[in-house]
Amino acid sequence: MNTRFSFVDWFRHSSPYINAHRDRTFVVLIEGEAMAAGRGESLIQDLALLHTLGVNLVVAFGIRPQVNAALAEESITPERHAGRWVADEAIMARVERVAAEQRLWLEARLSLGLPNTPLHGIELTAVSGNLVMAKPLGVRDGVDFHRSGEVRRVRAAGIRALLEQKALVLLPPLGYSSTGEVFDLDAADVAQHAAVALNADKLILLGEADGLRDEAGMLLRQLSPADAAPLLQSAAPDSELARHLGAACEAALHGVSRTHLLSWRDADALLGELFTRDGVGTMITQHRYEQLRMAELSDIGGLLELLEPLERRGMLVPRSRERLEHDIDDYLVIERDGMIIGCAALHRFDGSRLGELACVAVHPDYRSGARGERLLAEVERIAGRRGIDSLFALTTHTAHWFLEHGFIQATLEELPPLKRDAYNHARKSKVLLKAL
Repeated sequence: MNTRFSFVDWFRHSSPYINAHRDRTFVVLIEGEAMAAGRGESLIQDLALLHTLGVNLVVAFGIRPQVNAALAEESITPERHAGRWVADEAIMARVERVAAEQRLWLEARLSLGLPNTPLHGIELTAVSGNLVMAKPLGVRDGVDFHRSGEVRRVRAAGIRALLEQKALVLLPPLGYSSTGEVFDLDAADVAQHAAVALNADKLILLGEADGLRDEAGMLLRQLSPADAAPLLQSAAPDSELARHLGAACEAALHGVSRTHLLSWRDADALLGELFTRDGVGTMITQHRYEQLRMAELSDIGGLLELLEPLERRGMLVPRSRERLEHDIDDYLVIERDGMIIGCAALHRFDGSRLGELACVAVHPDYRSGARGERLLAEVERIAGRRGIDSLFALTTHTAHWFLEHGFIQATLEELPPLKRDAYNHARKSKVLLKAL
């Protein structure tokens, strides 16, 4: 008798990511609201797990709600301008105190060995210091910002040395000047500059929202900085969306491969984003996470894995590895994070202006994204470039799909002689034709 555990299946599928993330550098931003809402303990467990899996971690943290609470207790109302409070000496005294308290809390929790958790006994070394250099905002629009500042540079060499010693690096929203002053910084800005300076593999921004959504409320899984620009322009200047999306776009434009926008409210968001193929939030990247391209010999294994279930069901004619290798230049593939999730082939026939659209297949988990249409459109574009003026397809199961996309029923006599002679009468495939 077999006992099925969903965790076992998930663990098997996560193993490529465990290997891929080892020795990589991630910069993670935890907003102060997460700590205020009591999510700190579980986030620390997730960070500890990442550390044990060999991830180099730099953790920036925010303190905005804690500082606001401290000011409210003392009936201090800060002056605000352009989305920032004016950090005069009274404000800055509270900022420094709260930042120190939050840093000490994090260091204490990371030093506990995580009792009563699955990671009990794990030792983490958490280190902070004068790792972020800052400069004052100065006077803007006639307003003196006093000790409100912005990042001048991040001491990347110092952070790398700490990471090489397997330390977890903490970055409070504070920066230091060459004249010995301390400045209040935006935590998202600190995280973004650290990710860029370290050439980090990922920047992970944990905020209120579970990612970006379109006008219909659907989660946007992947955007480029150009795609995200309209959302950034329409965001309120001091909103979390503006700060996080601005940081994500800047990081992507300056070499950080992937930035992830996640919600700290979702207890599974961090691990779900990192160890599943589709993730749970929004990713900002300059690089295409999913791409349609010509196939290569290295794709043969992925093609066989995609096609074999369809061949077993009789939907496709079986293709051997040798045949795929021979015809690989005819194939297009859709690759998603290293997995082949779709393919199509355009076969040509000497002396004919008729081409065959063959082997159109999309993985069952990805059939809702018009990927078949993308493959067809690209095949038609390539066919036109190669002087092919009509496509034909043979199918036993999906004639309706071809008819919906401009094909019409045809006869066996209309096929090129070579294909007509090789026709398998036992399959009784329908012949469909489309003029380009």
